Amino acid sequence: MKFTQSSGQTGAGPEDWFTGTVQIDGIRNNDEQSAVACAHVRFAPGARTAWHHHPKGQTLYVTDGIGLVATTDGVQEIRPGDVVYIEPGEIHWHGATSERFMAHVAIQEADDRGEVVTWLEHVTDDEYLRHGRDV
Repeated sequence: MKFTQSSGQTGAGPEDWFTGTVQIDGIRNNDEQSAVACAHVRFAPGARTAWHHHPKGQTLYVTDGIGLVATTDGVQEIRPGDVVYIEPGEIHWHGATSERFMAHVAIQEADDRGEVVTWLEHVTDDEYLRHGRDV
């Protein structure tokens, strides 16, 4: 067993990866013991990730609020207790609705190079609003 005591520090989501106010509590980084990385991510209303994809896929477990997860095919509303699996290489984004906070645990596995995500362009306000109306 390996025990890691909480650092108690929350970090702001990098502007290159997110639009709006996002706070991240790291749970674990991939390392020599495990390829799994995960974090608890909190999105203020209207906040969201940029478009991105994961080489080994991603699992989201919603812990609070109401959010959205979108692929190039459409959008899904997500609520506490929902589990979303995003396929390897599937381009997507996720975040809060425009009126509610949303938090989830994001779990992903690193590839052979140690990479867990490839970030793409930001979701535009038009894309976000269009997807939000699809729900």
